[in-house]
Parts: sequence; structure tokens; C-alpha cells
Amino acid sequence: MSEALYTRDILRLAVSIPHQQRLDSPDGSAELRSRTCGSVVAADVIIDDDGALSDLGMSISACALGQASASILGAEAIGRTARDIVQARSGLEEFFNGKVESPGDWQNMDKLVAARDHKGRHAAILLPYDALIAAFADAAKRKAA
Repeated sequence: MSEALYTRDILRLAVSIPHQQRLDSPDGSAELRSRTCGSVVAADVIIDDDGALSDLGMSISACALGQASASILGAEAIGRTARDIVQARSGLEEFFNGKVESPGDWQNMDKLVAARDHKGRHAAILLPYDALIAAFADAAKRKAA
């Protein structure tokens, strides 16, 4: 079962996470831990005047699937808004729950298809998105203060 889950593509993504360094002066930050598996993801963001992500820093302590998910997110997130990230996360969750047939159209998102039947892994895969969404929220809160 784990051989089909941890494919070469997943392992390649897991070792090639972009933006894997925390930012010195972020607009917003968040660190989340999965109660299911213990994975930890921290995200720092810099948001431009249009509300789009202009810089991202992450720290990832997760299984290969969580790392692969962070890699996909990191490669696609710059230039996206919080709404874009929420939509990508929602689409991925709907795929895992059997509501849609595709995990999404971001590059390499299809590499996560094998995880659909492994419910215990879904939290680790969604965690990088949750951390980034929380960092966007923190940036909005700081800006409003």
C-alpha cells in the first residue's frame, strides 16, 4: 500500500520545496500543527497592494506527502490571493471527499491522486494550505490594526 502512495513523483516533490526559508519581516505569519499526524507547517507572507502574495517563506516538518503538497503550493502561490489559495484547498478537499474527480489544475496537483484513499494522510496534505491561509489572515489583521 505505501509503495503506491509514496511514488517517485511524490518523493521528488518532497525534496524540492520552494520558499523553504522563513521571512525576516513578514506581513503575516502562522504556524499550524496537525492533531492527526503531528506535522508542523509555518508560513510567512508578504502581500502586495492588490492583495496578492509577493513573497513566501515556509518551514515544513511533515511526511513526504505533506512536503510534496507544500512543494506544489510553494511553486504556485506567488501572485495568488487568499481567495485563490482557499479555492485550491477546497478543491483538493472535495477531491479527497469524492465530490469531484480532479484534485485541481495546479501543476503537479495530479501527483496527489494516490492519496485519495488514504484518509489518514489528508490532514498532512491540506496543512500547508491551512498555514498559508492563516498567514494571509494574520497579515490582514495586522494591516487593520
